[in-house]
Amino acid sequence: MTLSRRGVLAGATATVAGAVGVAGLRNAAAADNQQAVESPREPVKFTWWGNHSWEIRCGKYVVLTDPWLTRFKTGTYEPEGADPTTRLVSKPEVIDRYVSTADAILVHHGHYDHLPDVPYVARKTKATVLGNETHLNLLRALRAPADQLSQVTGGEYLPFKGFTVEVFRSLHSCGGERHQFAFPGTRPGAVPQRPRTIADLVEGGTLAYVITIGGLRILSLSTAGFDPHALRDLQVDVVLAAPGGEPGVTDRLLQTIKPVKTVIATHWDNFDYPLDKPAVDWGGLDKLRASVAAAGSSFVKVDHLESIVL
Repeated sequence: MTLSRRGVLAGATATVAGAVGVAGLRNAAAADNQQAVESPREPVKFTWWGNHSWEIRCGKYVVLTDPWLTRFKTGTYEPEGADPTTRLVSKPEVIDRYVSTADAILVHHGHYDHLPDVPYVARKTKATVLGNETHLNLLRALRAPADQLSQVTGGEYLPFKGFTVEVFRSLHSCGGERHQFAFPGTRPGAVPQRPRTIADLVEGGTLAYVITIGGLRILSLSTAGFDPHALRDLQVDVVLAAPGGEPGVTDRLLQTIKPVKTVIATHWDNFDYPLDKPAVDWGGLDKLRASVAAAGSSFVKVDHLESIVL
């Protein structure tokens, strides 16, 4: 099913000045926006594979975010929470139903619902994989192709054929009385032993990305958390925004960046349920929708395997 939104966005027309204090990144982003003004907008297709797994396609160019399609039962959204001894599973036969090609794979953080399928997807597509030191060490331990891994930390401006990627430091969302999230930690230096359980895939630091493709600027956030210093006055056309986190976090996000036209809900489904069935809201979608409405932005929700064209 395709929900057509072509023509909703006129394209990026302003720079990201003030988003980060790096002149080179600021100037490069300004050049991106100038090119978008001078060139006609091209349709960009977003296809949701559940969780924060997106295929973003413009013509023959494809960017994937945290491609995790295997989906195995963890109990994450049950009252008792995820069982840390749950074994990691990656099923090529499932991935092959949906993934055909990619130019870049953006790893946002290292958790079990983001990382396990990346090695196979990387081998299949030959795409460049972006991630920080921990993410890439975990991927090496999972036998990802080392020559395709590109280490980033935040502040990078990376031109690819057909699109660009800007990297920003970010934060994982947290909650509860102790303001915690599952499986914190990092894996710097030596490559660890091969991860076997979901507890072995630590968060490892969180990144955000701005993808400029088809004249459209897209902020991709894998959790409700964000770094306000990194994103201050950032101008984009679309935000992939996740529910959850501390009270009011999405309100603060939409006040930190410049007014955005469209917010697409991400990471709102209970991934213990199958990808080929309708998504089941784990309980955060209404609050996300309310925050987006309060900011005056357009709220978009797609279901599993659905697409929207902007």
